[in-house]
Amino acid sequence: MQVFESLDELSNAAADAFCKAAKEAIEQRGVFRVTLSGGSTPKRLYELLATKELPWQNIEFYWGDERNVTEDNLDSNYRMVREALLSHLPADSLHAFPVPVDPDNPAATAEAYEKTLRETFAGSDVPTWDLALLGMGDDAHTASLFPETKAIEQNDRWFVENWVPKMKTYRYTLTAPAINSARQRWFLIGGSNKRQALASVRSSASDLPAALFPSRLIESPTWFVTRDAVATA
Repeated sequence: MQVFESLDELSNAAADAFCKAAKEAIEQRGVFRVTLSGGSTPKRLYELLATKELPWQNIEFYWGDERNVTEDNLDSNYRMVREALLSHLPADSLHAFPVPVDPDNPAATAEAYEKTLRETFAGSDVPTWDLALLGMGDDAHTASLFPETKAIEQNDRWFVENWVPKMKTYRYTLTAPAINSARQRWFLIGGSNKRQALASVRSSASDLPAALFPSRLIESPTWFVTRDAVATA
């Protein structure tokens, strides 16, 4: 686990690592496919990436989760990424694939995005991202895999609509198998409000089920964490 004194330090380290991973993937495979996270912690990373010189024409952006709102809504993950990063990149080099949200038809929305992903990774049993960027909520959810929701148990689909009772709304999310198929999985976690969740997710205790702590579903992640999110002895 990499621990940083501030969100700025974390974001700078993640930006450098992102650039390195992108260049290596493009050299080896000609493309860098990344699935993005919403939330406040990754936003600074996206702002920093907007200042970097990268072969953007060889980078493809997808979304690991989305809210059940249109893309111009303030709560849209796509809108956040667009404002922080995409709008600053050359339009003719941009390859972004946001979730085509129809708030009135969550099932069709999820099916449409899964179709896009399966076309992208045609011939593969899983989506082989080069990188999956992840955040974590203070309830230990990641992407939109919330505690005690049906998406946690989904193993056949790549992308699903997920009813979240405590929010009384649908969210959209990659399933755990579709995240774990990434070559690299990075958690970006900042803030003292994440301390208890982070300790539970990283605990070796067997009585902490993934149904209650969904971030435990993610296999062998890399951790970028601010010091205030780390439990003290």
